[in-house]
Amino acid sequence: MGASEEPVMEGGGKENEAKEEGEKENKVNVDVKDAEKQEVGLQEKTAESSTGRRFNVSRLRNLNPYNPLRIAFQGARVPNLSRPPVASRVATPSPAQTAPTPTPQPQQPFNTLSSRSYTNRISLFLFLLHMVAAVGLVFFLGYKAVQGLLKTNSTQRREKRILEFWLPQVEVSAILSIFLAFVWQKAVREWPQIMVRVILWSCFVTSLAAGILLLCFQRATTDVVGVAFICFAVGNGLYACWVSHRIGFCAKVFVKSLEPVPKFSDLNQPTYWMLGIGFMWITLWVVAVIGALNFYFPPLIVIALFLSLAWTAEVMRNVSNLTVSRVIALYYLRGMQSNTQCCFQRAMTRNLGSASLGSLFVPAIEALRIVARGLNLLEGEDEFMFSCAHCCLRVMENIFRYGNGWAYVQIAAYGKGFVQASQQTWELFEKQGMEAIVDADMTSAVCFLTGVCSGSICVLSTASWTWAVHKGFTATVSLLTFFIGYLLTRIGMALPQACVSCYYVCYAENPQNRLFDRTIQDRIEMIKSGQDVVVPTPRFSIPRRFTV
Repeated sequence: MGASEEPVMEGGGKENEAKEEGEKENKVNVDVKDAEKQEVGLQEKTAESSTGRRFNVSRLRNLNPYNPLRIAFQGARVPNLSRPPVASRVATPSPAQTAPTPTPQPQQPFNTLSSRSYTNRISLFLFLLHMVAAVGLVFFLGYKAVQGLLKTNSTQRREKRILEFWLPQVEVSAILSIFLAFVWQKAVREWPQIMVRVILWSCFVTSLAAGILLLCFQRATTDVVGVAFICFAVGNGLYACWVSHRIGFCAKVFVKSLEPVPKFSDLNQPTYWMLGIGFMWITLWVVAVIGALNFYFPPLIVIALFLSLAWTAEVMRNVSNLTVSRVIALYYLRGMQSNTQCCFQRAMTRNLGSASLGSLFVPAIEALRIVARGLNLLEGEDEFMFSCAHCCLRVMENIFRYGNGWAYVQIAAYGKGFVQASQQTWELFEKQGMEAIVDADMTSAVCFLTGVCSGSICVLSTASWTWAVHKGFTATVSLLTFFIGYLLTRIGMALPQACVSCYYVCYAENPQNRLFDRTIQDRIEMIKSGQDVVVPTPRFSIPRRFTV
């Protein structure tokens, strides 16, 4: 047993010696590697050796002579490392080890929410110049009206008749229009699901009734105005039937877009200011019209006063639009509770130029949109007519890209110019595939029809009154009261229209926002799948028979 165990012990001893030699070699290799890595890992070793000590920057002692960035802490040992050869330090790396130099990427422009620059300064200057001229003309013509009343001739008698049988109806129509503006706005905010259909058919009924009433007077002037009202009522009825399948989605958008409004109790304040200023300006404007009748070229002066009033009222509406758009847009984009008064001051100063420019172009854009859809519906076999329609549609495409009513959201939020905001807003719609939804939107049409409905109600109330007191003024009073009722109601409806615009534009900018649901996304999917059919504004769609 003992003899048999000894070889085993010797074999085990040899194996132990071999293991010890291997461990020594490994230890030597480890020491070599540690020595090579000592310079790189000095900071880690120092941190481990000084565990429990409090590091104080003021007690830094000395720097490494070869690497000034290597700092030795108090109490740490600095190894005496030999300086590496110059050749090894400046050796050129191989091409395979050379890292490629990254190409600098262009920095994306950042949209600031606190831009202090004035937008569209040329249009701002033109509007202010126009207002100076309009105020001067109104006061001068008002002076002429007072001067005519003081005379004792036919001019005095005519102006007294106008003041007695013409001015009261106009003032009453202005007050009634302001009341109707708030009624429409309140109804849309409280019952948006049913008010879209109510507005469509109420406008049809009131405009038809106004036309029939004017025809019943059996005078040439009232007959012309009455026929115009009846023609519009017929077109309105056809439009209401044509868009019947879109009413549900329009009502749903109204519901979703008006949800943030209760969070801002003073959001209607700009509308109050604009309607109050509008009422006072219309009162002075009517006196100026009376004075224009006793001045040179009365028709031209009256037409100029009408155009001035239309532009001024449209700018007032867009100031309210910009104020509401900034408040709601900042809520969607940043979750901010903005001060309505500050937003209103911004709209009246820095963004007034964009409001002035948009007030000139957006009504023309909406008119061309109606013409383009009409040409699309009336498409026939005549190649000449199609070429004319195609030319009009190309012009409309350019106008839509460089100027549209959706631009007010980015103007209010980022302080961009009208053209730039229009382009970038339309690019956002194209990026999200929302062109069909935006083209088929009924919001602007609904707000437009509320103005027409209020104007028709003013005609129904003032035309009968004027016919009873002075038959010769019936046609002019009917046209003027309709015009005033339309303008003031559009100012009152700026709030819901601005909310809908913010809902679309802010969704296009950030569809993943938690404040949005799948209303728009589901609509897009339904249109793409063919479950819902819309009639968008045509964009260079050439029929096959003309391409052969």
